[in-house]
Amino acid sequence: MSVREKLNMSMLCDFYELTMGNGYLQAGLKDRMTYFDVFFRDVPDKGGFALAAGLDQIIEYIEDLHFSEEDIAYLRGRNLFSEEFLDYLKNFKFTGDLYAVPEGTPIFPREPIVTVRAPAIQAQIIETFLLLAVNHQSLIATKANRIVRAARGRTVLEFGSRRAQGTDGAITGARAAYIAGCKGTACTISDQLYGVPAGGTMAHAWVQMFDSQYEAFKTYCQLYPTNATLLVDTYNTLKSGVPDAIRAFNEVLRPMGIQKCGIRLDSGDMAYLTREARKMLDDAGWPGCEISVSNALDEYLIQDLLLQGAQIDAFGVGERMITARSEPVFGGVYKLAAVEDNQGNIIPKIKVSENVSKITIPHFKKTYRIFDRATGKAEADYICLHDEELDETKPLELFDPSATWKRKTLTNFTARVLQVPVYLGGKLVYQQPKLKDIQAYCAQQVDTLWDEVKRFDYPHKYYIDLSQKLWDIKQELLNQRK
Repeated sequence: MSVREKLNMSMLCDFYELTMGNGYLQAGLKDRMTYFDVFFRDVPDKGGFALAAGLDQIIEYIEDLHFSEEDIAYLRGRNLFSEEFLDYLKNFKFTGDLYAVPEGTPIFPREPIVTVRAPAIQAQIIETFLLLAVNHQSLIATKANRIVRAARGRTVLEFGSRRAQGTDGAITGARAAYIAGCKGTACTISDQLYGVPAGGTMAHAWVQMFDSQYEAFKTYCQLYPTNATLLVDTYNTLKSGVPDAIRAFNEVLRPMGIQKCGIRLDSGDMAYLTREARKMLDDAGWPGCEISVSNALDEYLIQDLLLQGAQIDAFGVGERMITARSEPVFGGVYKLAAVEDNQGNIIPKIKVSENVSKITIPHFKKTYRIFDRATGKAEADYICLHDEELDETKPLELFDPSATWKRKTLTNFTARVLQVPVYLGGKLVYQQPKLKDIQAYCAQQVDTLWDEVKRFDYPHKYYIDLSQKLWDIKQELLNQRK
């Protein structure tokens, strides 16, 4: 089962994409080949990098992209669209090319994440969904990875379904969090749809339902002896919660030879309570009992808890991850970079703004990631024209596009093109990896970044440079607009 089996998303588009599409057709531009880039301008939380996610949902969307009779009837009722355009939509199918950075790849501002080469109407109509998929999942993956890194190898679980912004926010948010390194989710449907491992034990209501806390714990251990994690803070964590948990473990699990168990805290001074609980569990002969915590956690709180000596094995993180509460907008945009003339020549296009950060990078491009051969670390990203090739046997001079006197020469490097073909001529050519493989790839790629780039505060600025040819084309277009 997939999301596309639940709902046709073709009408999830901004209305102007339809009015523009109708206009392109009326103006004779419907078949003009265009190039659009999806990119973002700023890393959330002022971090050093973001993570790409959402490609799988883009593929689901394009594979099912069609307009139903009900859709056509609705559009006809708006009295804005020509019958010729409505007939065009009846047989609508994506026939273009799409290139994308694989999910789990670290990404940086202004470089293309997704590039669409397609006839004008097609490229315009898919804009909203592409941005929605990339913006949401890249945002959650970026936030989740910060939290995972703060946990320093301890388990992080996504607990945010009930606080997410809508159903898709919960479902695909859990998927994005898993890509970024979370071990599982509380969201059952994300397991059903995508294979994100779902799990859970009890809420405070379970404890309150019984006449005593001990009875609640003992019953749970009897029902789920191999999955016994007990919520110990319903009444008093240290005076009754942990002692009742130990008693239940002793009476139910120990006779069965089961050593795997856990307790969870959802309130209170986590640093103090977990240190004390650890002593109590160890003294009672349960050194393998894991302690997990939840309750409004984020990367900074987790970092502080560990610095304070908290004895925590796992973190359940909810609203601050699933909503990326500290900065809940990714800010990806979809901009025209080039068109083709009647002879198939690529004509670069640029958007100019008084806000320098909003000036686009023109042309059909590709991005190389440059790795140092000796360390394996990523040194810079190099954006160039689509047909430029890097010679790894020769030194590569990089320069800051905004301050061209700042230059650096790289030797002994390897280069990898970031974007891969996903659709060519409307046909899916990308072999979609399994989700667990995306997660492993993500971890490996994040590890190629220097620790200085991964700092939460004031990270080192990663180099994103333009080739000389691309920089010259951009300057020529800017000079024409003076």
